[in-house]
Amino acid sequence: MQERRRFKQIDPLDKRLSEEAERLRKEARGTPPGVERAKLIRRARLAETGSHISEWLSSPGLKAPT
Repeated sequence: MQERRRFKQIDPLDKRLSEEAERLRKEARGTPPGVERAKLIRRARLAETGSHISEWLSSPGLKAPT
């Protein structure tokens, strides 16, 4: 059985997602209007939302539900 290759992530998840969102938005700017551009913008929004959620979950002020 093969072992999984593990990667040590240097940057936190929220930073990586923010960078991915920025890269996707930049790519969308160079794409003509249409389905492909809409897909890129949607993926950028999803990455940005994931970044905000990750940031929120790791915040020190987060309280457990009661």
